[in-house]
Amino acid sequence: PLAIHMSLRHEGQSLLLDRAALAQRLPDATGKILVLVHGLCMNDLQWRAEDAAGSQDYGRQLAHEFGYTPVYLHYNTGLHTSVNGGQFAALLEQLLQAWPQEVQALSLLTHSMGGLVARSACHSAAAGGLPWLGRLKHLVFLGTPHHGAPLEKVGNWVDTVLGSNPVTRPFARIAQIRSAGITDLRYGHVLPADWQGADRFAAAPDTREPLPLPPGIACFAVAATLGAVPATDGTAHAPRLEEVLGDGLVPLSSALGQHADPARDLAFLPDRQWIAVETGHI
Repeated sequence: PLAIHMSLRHEGQSLLLDRAALAQRLPDATGKILVLVHGLCMNDLQWRAEDAAGSQDYGRQLAHEFGYTPVYLHYNTGLHTSVNGGQFAALLEQLLQAWPQEVQALSLLTHSMGGLVARSACHSAAAGGLPWLGRLKHLVFLGTPHHGAPLEKVGNWVDTVLGSNPVTRPFARIAQIRSAGITDLRYGHVLPADWQGADRFAAAPDTREPLPLPPGIACFAVAATLGAVPATDGTAHAPRLEEVLGDGLVPLSSALGQHADPARDLAFLPDRQWIAVETGHI
C-alpha cells in the first residue's frame, strides 16, 4: 500500500496531465521540455544541491540558461527497469499531448538507474509507435550503469555462497529481499526479455538482448572517477583502479557504455563523452 506510483512533478507536486491544468501550473511553459529522471532510491526533489549561495535546483538552472521548462519524474525504483520504462513511455506521451505550448524539443536528463529507464522507455515508444520519440532531441546519462554495477554482482555472489550451505541458507533468503530494480543493475537490464522466465537471484551469465542507443537522438554519457582520469589514447592496458572503481558504484566503462562485444557497445561519439574527476556517484 505504500508503493510509489509514477508521476511527473514540478516543485515537488504531481502534475495533472491536462492542457488547462498544465497551463495554470506552468504559466511560463516554453516549447522546450526537460524531463529529469532520478536514480535508485532517490526522488524528484534530489536534483538540488546546497552551496554557499543557498539551494540550487539544476533543472531550474537549465531552464534559465537554455529556455527549457523542467519537469521531474518520480517513480518506484524497486520495480523492474523495463516495467518503469513502459510506464514512463506512456506518461511522456500523455505529457506531450497535454502540453500547453507547441512542443519544439524534448530532452531527458537522467542519473544512474534513470538512464536505464529512459533507454527502456525509448524502446517501448519505438515498439508502440508513440509520437513523443520523434520530438526527443537530447538524452543525457549521468553515471548510468549501462553494463551493470559491481555491487549487485557481489550481492549475487553472496547469494550463491550462502545458498550453497544448509547452515547459511537462511541468510541467503534475507539477502534476497533485494528489489527487482536492484537485481536489474547486475548487468544493466532494460528489456523484459532480459529477466522474464529467469530466477533473478540465480548465478547466471549476461544474456541481455543488445539494445543500441536510439537512432537520430543526440546521446551523451557523463562518467565519474574518484581518482584521476585514465589514459584515453586507445592503447590496450590492464584496467586501472580508478577505472574499476569509477564513481564508487559504477565503473567508467559501464557509464561510458563500453563493452568488449561490439553488439553491446553503445558507441557514444567521442565528443559526447565526458569524465568528471574526483567525483562520486551522487
